[in-house]
Amino acid sequence: MKKDDVYNNGQKVSEMAGEILTYYYKSGKIKARGNCINEKFEGKWIFYKENGVVWQEGNFKNNKKEGEWKRYSENGELEYHVAFKDGKQIHKHT
Repeated sequence: MKKDDVYNNGQKVSEMAGEILTYYYKSGKIKARGNCINEKFEGKWIFYKENGVVWQEGNFKNNKKEGEWKRYSENGELEYHVAFKDGKQIHKHT
């Protein structure tokens, strides 16, 4: 990620505020937000659909998915959740 990346309409692609990294859609709505420490994803991240509905959420450890990740439908209902260890899927619940 380059700090000066912008969409052709001038909207920022991403922005750092302290240790919080936020990615944006071209519309300016939030695409994803979470901790970024030493240029690595760490801790809880939440990903959004462009309409603002939470799409998925989970944790990173050293830039890899770790623990339980949840994915939601358009109406906000849990579709499934998956467990990761060191970036590898170890279990899926539907």
